[in-house]
Amino acid sequence: MIAGGGLVVLFALGPQATGQGGGVEGQANGEGEVAPGLPGSLGQHPVLDSWIRVAADGQVTVFTGKAELGQGIKTAIVQLAADELDIGLDRLTLVTADTHSSPDEGLTAGSHSMEDSGTAVANAAANVRHLLAEQTARLWDVPVASLSTRNGQVTDGNGRTLDYGAIAANLSLHVPARLDIPRKPIGARRLIGKHLPRIDIPAKLTGGTAYVHDMKLPGMLHARVVRGPAEGTQLIDPDVAAMAGLPGVDRVVSEGRFIALLGRREWPLVQALRILGQLEWERPGEPIPTGDRAAVVKGLSPRVEPILDRQDESGGEAVRWVAARYTRPWLMHGAIGPSCAVALLEDGIMTIWTHSQGVNPLRGAIAEMLGMPPERVRCVHVEGSGCYGHNGADDVAADAALAARAVPGRPVRMLWSREQEHGWEPLGPAQVVELRGGLDAVGRIIAWNHQVWSNTHVTRPSRAGDLIAAQELGRGFTPASPRSLPQPEGGGDRNSIPLYALANARVTKHFLQDMPLRVSAIRSLGAHMNVFAIESFMDELALATRSDPVAFRLRHMADMRARTVIERTADRFAWGRRTPGTLRGHGFAFARYKNLGAFCAIAMDVEVLRDSGRVVVHRAVASVDSGDIVNPDGIRNQIEGGILQSISWTGHEAVAYDERSRTSYDWSVYPILRFEDVPLSVEVDLVDRPGQPFLGTGEAAQGPAAAAYANAIAAATGRRLREMPLTDDAIRTRR
Repeated sequence: MIAGGGLVVLFALGPQATGQGGGVEGQANGEGEVAPGLPGSLGQHPVLDSWIRVAADGQVTVFTGKAELGQGIKTAIVQLAADELDIGLDRLTLVTADTHSSPDEGLTAGSHSMEDSGTAVANAAANVRHLLAEQTARLWDVPVASLSTRNGQVTDGNGRTLDYGAIAANLSLHVPARLDIPRKPIGARRLIGKHLPRIDIPAKLTGGTAYVHDMKLPGMLHARVVRGPAEGTQLIDPDVAAMAGLPGVDRVVSEGRFIALLGRREWPLVQALRILGQLEWERPGEPIPTGDRAAVVKGLSPRVEPILDRQDESGGEAVRWVAARYTRPWLMHGAIGPSCAVALLEDGIMTIWTHSQGVNPLRGAIAEMLGMPPERVRCVHVEGSGCYGHNGADDVAADAALAARAVPGRPVRMLWSREQEHGWEPLGPAQVVELRGGLDAVGRIIAWNHQVWSNTHVTRPSRAGDLIAAQELGRGFTPASPRSLPQPEGGGDRNSIPLYALANARVTKHFLQDMPLRVSAIRSLGAHMNVFAIESFMDELALATRSDPVAFRLRHMADMRARTVIERTADRFAWGRRTPGTLRGHGFAFARYKNLGAFCAIAMDVEVLRDSGRVVVHRAVASVDSGDIVNPDGIRNQIEGGILQSISWTGHEAVAYDERSRTSYDWSVYPILRFEDVPLSVEVDLVDRPGQPFLGTGEAAQGPAAAAYANAIAAATGRRLREMPLTDDAIRTRR
């Protein structure tokens, strides 16, 4: 079992993880475990050579099924592995999300990367370090407890050392991980908990090869897909022969309704698409319902799903009731770079370089579309320039594969236009939340009712029919039925169960199977909306009882880690010790992401400009408890970015559409946060808990930031806005 003197001769890639086919967005734990009890994704892939390879020269390769999306996972995984293995960073190579080499960890989603993959890599590395020491103890005939590891070597402390590469000549890692192997003591850590510069940043900063868009392969052709203006539309009798005659078009790939233009240069294809932009199109089926957002959403034939029914009649009677309705529009991912993929059919293998967040589910869907065995389709993750959630990455990968099949041996780079990205990507669903709270005579919440209306939040490809190109082929491929993601993480109901101590609480999800616009996952799923509603409502209840908003939250919060981040944020912000001026207000909000991940509290200081209604965020302060911190700067990056993205969603973004199709085809019709609207100051306080489990942080800020922003505007203007986006016009009108 030894190859080339190294530790690994094969990869034991166990049963497919359940991130897409199973229950939870991005989760790799639970159903499908082959080794219950092992931490993180080791439960699905317990054999060590699925994760770590040590070569004869001492170089180590680490494999993860999670993808780098700009969240810094590469850097954190490298830190974990290098620290637990006791090797230098120069001796470690990381491979991410490749269907032919890395373990199948489902989707990179749901803030599961550190919980699942980071935990697996750390424990696998500890196992490997222990096996290296055990093998050395056998060679030297000494107790393993007398040995230690340092800088890629095992030593007895008396001058005798053996390099990991030399040990590898007589050892295989094709063995299951052991649960009884401890990780390094906290005091012996060298890299975990320290700032390590992001390894993915230099190429992005210097204009190097950072994204799939930047790939250049020998003989590569460029490609553009020809479609109607938005999802659901179809071209009427396109003239394929005329397309082939356009300047710069070397080949037209046409099958069913799928049409792609191929050429040696990119710009002529862009010009060809502009010419073809005048083609006639239609949208079969029912018109898109328009009008009042809440009425549209609530009118989509809901399926009622009870989520929580907690009753304790000993709490007494409510003497006052408060009710409110909150809404969110359809949202775009707004990736700065339109979706792109590169595909190559060579020697019977279809290789696709893609920025999909789920390379294994995508491989299965594309294999079905092409009629190829899945083992002859390879999906390799390469970063895309912007996206958290399900945008056009999977669809453009399918487009590239169909185009590449027509030109075997030639790589094909398929790039969507900006208009196609805005017109065809799946959207974050519109949502409605209605809340009703009962207060007793002393101003305590004794009854809580939360109802949320939402479409599914996951239509990521698990079969061919989930891909636009497959639907166009005319072979009967149909999309999977929309599904409701279950608690404890949920989809549209994510974070709908409040963490506050409420004796009587009822939560109901109204799952909407009808989808007038194409929807799927956008960062934080339903948490953005539900936390916005809950934390806005907490302020409304505090106002009704004439209570300070922070004191009101603490009065209803028993969880000590939650109380810590609330108190630390209030203290750093100097909450209650600063009096805002005219049209200036302070807002506060808290949530624990999914009630399972990171704890996050945020306070904001905003000013509303009198004439324009424009909101200036002077200061945002956050406190975050992510459990054990691997890279502090990485967590700060995530919270800072989450705050900015949430302000953009909450204050600026909404997809425009009419009865025929979407109309938000570019940035002029879909405004996002501009530089002049970025907070003047963002401070992130980290609560480190060494040795505690990693808590997902990538989506922790979206909900609290939205509510803190809304609460600050309400404090500044004296008027509550409940319909997102809270635009300048809406603020000026309501003021």
